[in-house]
Amino acid sequence: MTVKHFYETFHPEHYDLYIEVNREQKTIKGTTTITGEAIEDSIMVNQKYLTIASVTSEGQEVPFTVDDEKEAIKIDLGKTGKTEVEIKYSAPLTDTMMGIYPSYYTVDGVKKQIIGTQFETTSARQAFPCVDEPEAKATFSLALKYDEHEGETTIANMPEIKVEDGVHYFEKTVRMSSYLIAFAFGELQSKMTETKDGVKVGVFATKAHQAKELDFALDIAKRAIEFYEEFYQTKYPLPHSWQLALPDFSAGAMENWGLITYREAAILLDPDNATADQKAYVATVIAHELAHQWFGDLVTMKWWDDLWLNESFANMMEYVSVDALEPEWHVWDNTYQVSEVPAALNRDATDGVQSVHVEVEHPADIDSIFDSAIVYAKGSRMLVMVRALLGDDALRKGLKYYFDQHKFGNATGDDLWDALSTATDLDIGKIMHTWLDQPGYPVVSAKVDANGHLILTQKQFFAGEGKEVGRKWAIPLNANFDAPQIMSDRELDLGDYSDLRAKAGHALRLNVGNSSHFIVNYDETLMADIIAEVDDLKPVDQLQLLQDLGLLAQGNQISYAEIVPLLPKFADSDSNIVIGALFSAVASLRKFVTPDSDEEKNLKQFTDQLSSKQVERLGWEAKETDTADELQIRPTELSAALYAGNPAVIKAGHQIFAQNEADLIKIEASVRPYVLINEAKNYHNSELIERLVKEYQTAVDPYFKQDLMAAITSTQDKEDLKQIVDNFENNDIIKPQDLRSWYFSVLSNKQGEQLAWDWIRAEWAWLEKTIGGDMEFTSFITVTAKAFHTSVRLEEFTTFFEPKIDQPGLGREIQMDTKVIATKADLVTKEQAVVNQKIKEAITK
Repeated sequence: MTVKHFYETFHPEHYDLYIEVNREQKTIKGTTTITGEAIEDSIMVNQKYLTIASVTSEGQEVPFTVDDEKEAIKIDLGKTGKTEVEIKYSAPLTDTMMGIYPSYYTVDGVKKQIIGTQFETTSARQAFPCVDEPEAKATFSLALKYDEHEGETTIANMPEIKVEDGVHYFEKTVRMSSYLIAFAFGELQSKMTETKDGVKVGVFATKAHQAKELDFALDIAKRAIEFYEEFYQTKYPLPHSWQLALPDFSAGAMENWGLITYREAAILLDPDNATADQKAYVATVIAHELAHQWFGDLVTMKWWDDLWLNESFANMMEYVSVDALEPEWHVWDNTYQVSEVPAALNRDATDGVQSVHVEVEHPADIDSIFDSAIVYAKGSRMLVMVRALLGDDALRKGLKYYFDQHKFGNATGDDLWDALSTATDLDIGKIMHTWLDQPGYPVVSAKVDANGHLILTQKQFFAGEGKEVGRKWAIPLNANFDAPQIMSDRELDLGDYSDLRAKAGHALRLNVGNSSHFIVNYDETLMADIIAEVDDLKPVDQLQLLQDLGLLAQGNQISYAEIVPLLPKFADSDSNIVIGALFSAVASLRKFVTPDSDEEKNLKQFTDQLSSKQVERLGWEAKETDTADELQIRPTELSAALYAGNPAVIKAGHQIFAQNEADLIKIEASVRPYVLINEAKNYHNSELIERLVKEYQTAVDPYFKQDLMAAITSTQDKEDLKQIVDNFENNDIIKPQDLRSWYFSVLSNKQGEQLAWDWIRAEWAWLEKTIGGDMEFTSFITVTAKAFHTSVRLEEFTTFFEPKIDQPGLGREIQMDTKVIATKADLVTKEQAVVNQKIKEAITK
């Protein structure tokens, strides 16, 4: 069914926005004047939760009707053509983290608030009436008034022109989509700089933070803008780029044009005590949002079905830019390969997953397509493949053409492929449609047949049950031997294996560098050859081997029992990404053991064997001689050793806690979560958890708060856990933006699992009311499925969520996650005995 978009009735050209916010009374009132072209004599304008006082056109009152279900105002103009419509309205100021909303924080024990905005996807209509669709681009002149007191700062997309009678007037924007409008006000501190081309760059935060926490972001933002101007060969189109940290923020960040908003953990960090991972995270988030200033803001997708155009591209460019700015961080290996790649591969293996390009209309469904593992992570893998096929010179040439053709306008995916095709002989569109329009990805099986030929076959890979419908892809093979660049057929005969092997001089592998979106199932001959040379592989290829084996085990194509004996081969690695992959594989074995059983004791002993040598070598405390990899290996090994119950590690961690008891934030950031978790689990007393909760309430550093949460939720005391769950709805302790992390952490603690699961079922209505309008809402379902792996939990999950399957925005997630739990429960039933036997054999060797 084709749904009529409001833009088909009315083309706005300019908005004059007058918005008045009263924090004290929690009200918004305003007047929106829209100049534009009426295509029909009755026009449709979006509103949500607004009370419309009057609508006039050309100075005359006109009839209108409000339809809350369609989030619409129907305005009967009685004519078409150029028109001006004025709408007066009022609305409540709510705490939902959508629309215009307050963020709360405390300075010196005094609770304060700043006001910010979040309009993507369809919440601009909560702030002012508008045609709230990406294609309805217009210019906007904002006039903003609020119950202002001395010392407050007011910022928006564009520079402020003047203040008259308490009203702040801002420069007219360039032509842009409504969801990118933003403003904020409150007691803010800031740091400023300028790019070499004179773009003002600023970072803003509440005064609860130390000034030095703004420095890192300011440096990255300035250099990223300069990098993009050169890479895109297109100037940044606005006079300034403000970066604002909001204490309450649902997502990670939002690319509002000229005023980017962030969750505090995504932009602020203490430069004197931050980990390499934290720096890479903050840098990539900033680079992602700044990539959008061109890709998403200057050129915007025509409709939400091409959301990937914005997000996939920004997701790739964040790594391209940070790698150029800080090459020694190796973000492609250290961050991209350990976060984006597994997220995409795991999610995309479940039957029923959305494709990157997906048809969507209902506002709740628009929010639900923001599936980070697909639209962001898988989409970026698609574009990484395009970049590898084109090379950077052709990519940049194609992008310049794209921006020149579509700037201040809208585009579709095909517009991008057309632009990139101007720089290459490859039919990029044809290749990419196989990836974007189909869900899932292939497993390429490589085997030596009875005639001695190397045969490759592709087939859709499913973790668990999946319906085979004959999909095939144009796969960039990235082989380390003589093989075609692209495999489009279902089967390829590459000729005599012995000849290929002799010519190559090494074990034959596909998807070298793990940059294409497929996995490989090698037969025994090929796998034995690879394992014999495993020490010669680059770290990313060792990581890929473990990653592919884990997925094949999830898909019942091999047994988890086959992976267990291989794991010790990687234990002595000096690469942090290999060690990360190793212990990720070990963690996946935990679903096969019952807590406190003999089988779990065996798994702990196996984990101890794999970690003890490295832990003994590295210890708890960083040394000046540590390599960058060792700094990142240490926390991974310590975490494993704590699970294993290594007594020396437990004791040494307790000593660090005791030495820093007066000032826990001073503990070195990379080991701090494990020091605190160790204390809560192994040195518990009733005062400790109470003290950590109080510390959490007053802490300002977002990373310290995360560490405290991890410790508090790892307590093994049922009474403590009951108290924690009782605090889930107390936003003086747990902010709604952080609730999912608390819920998942308690749910993942065997002592707290039942408490958390009972809570979400009992309090679903409260949760929906508090966070329901938020694009992060469905992730509560996702993390529940992540924690569950038994048939009993599957039945309970289905009983609770199945009746909600027809609710807009929830259906796909419920169906997907039901399959996720079913797959794990089925695997546990089938493989438990054989996996535990292999673990037992591994520890007796």
